[in-house]
Amino acid sequence: MTTASDTPALNVALLGGGTVGSQVARILTEHSEALTQRIGTRLNLTKILVRNTQATRDYELPNEYYTDSVDEVLEDADIVVELMGGIDPAYELIMRAIDQGASVVTGNKALLANRGNELYEAAAEAGVQLSFEASVGGAIPILRPLRDSLSGDKVTRIMGIVNGTTNYILDQMDSTGASFNDALAEAQRLGYAEADPSADVDGEDAAAKAAILAHLAFHAPFTLDEVYTQGISDISDLDHQAAADAGYVIKLLAIVEELDEPAGVVLRVHPTLLPREHPLAAVRGAYNAVFVEAENAGELMFYGPGAGGAATASAVMGDVTSIAKRKLRGGPGRTHTARRELSSLDIGEATTRYMVVVRADDAPGVLAKVAGTFAEHQVSIKSMNQTPDAGSTEDHKTALLSFVTHRAKEAQLSKTLEATKELDVVQAVLSVMRVEGK
Repeated sequence: MTTASDTPALNVALLGGGTVGSQVARILTEHSEALTQRIGTRLNLTKILVRNTQATRDYELPNEYYTDSVDEVLEDADIVVELMGGIDPAYELIMRAIDQGASVVTGNKALLANRGNELYEAAAEAGVQLSFEASVGGAIPILRPLRDSLSGDKVTRIMGIVNGTTNYILDQMDSTGASFNDALAEAQRLGYAEADPSADVDGEDAAAKAAILAHLAFHAPFTLDEVYTQGISDISDLDHQAAADAGYVIKLLAIVEELDEPAGVVLRVHPTLLPREHPLAAVRGAYNAVFVEAENAGELMFYGPGAGGAATASAVMGDVTSIAKRKLRGGPGRTHTARRELSSLDIGEATTRYMVVVRADDAPGVLAKVAGTFAEHQVSIKSMNQTPDAGSTEDHKTALLSFVTHRAKEAQLSKTLEATKELDVVQAVLSVMRVEGK
């Protein structure tokens, strides 16, 4: 039987020895024999680039594996795995690896969403492979199905929960009644959120993943600055109560959708109401799920752990083994260069629904007057509800009016909202949330 010791090897270098990097190192070393049998060639972990060679790590290897020398870690590398995060120096190091003929695996969504097109083109020109399954959805195999399984179909829309931190926070607010700050603190205690959670709660992490998903789904170049982005830090108890009363749950969704008229793609990330019976509404805790709509395949859903060292390392190793098998056969690296000229569109071109909650005078004719404003702007109301207002006084009686619209252009809905704010019977617009699902 062929063993790891007598099989020609491919040299694998790691850039980054953090949570995910440590787990990749563990799999490469502890499962070396099984990987060799599975691939047909040995994967030889050579060096791991780290800032501090003496730091304590989740998985410890002998000291000779760790180095702070870029030259040493890239020397003779056949496959380079970048898990440093950030744009610099990751971009320069990946470009250097590509230039020397190494294939690259990365989980760096920020880098791909900002400068991915440059990297794709460089890899294609060099004939090496750049793979990045771990950049979206942790262990969920979503990018490879988009690239391969659905490449003969036309993907029309992707809607997904792609950030575990925000999903955990919103789930806690919905299921336990926790405040945003308390849910965030618990997420940090459990390790779901960083000490500085801004990239998660402001929607930037999800937006980077939206750009990557759009690139693969629609075969066109997109960047982070083309994604409309709204975070969850302003979500209140009132928002959750209004959602629950109407049979919805709040999720931070990344949505990318190709339109025919005008031609282009709308990329957006924002808090969204989903009917509780929608498959994505049932995604709890820090899990991720991606809902794909294709012209022929119909509706597909991919679900699983969206973060964590071992889960993300699984996706990394899938890319590593794929590259190793291709190198063993002597084939060129697979490329991801964009094939279409497709513009990103303003969010005003999207077709959505809204839930709007207003505080209005509690008097005859008020409901009709507010509803009439929606009609004037050609926005149809699907349902409306009136509930008592805790802020009502004897001198000024008010009520809470909740409206859920039918689908309309986002631009129309925005104009309706502005007109509603100007009504003399409306004291305040308390909540505005987009609605998806049937």
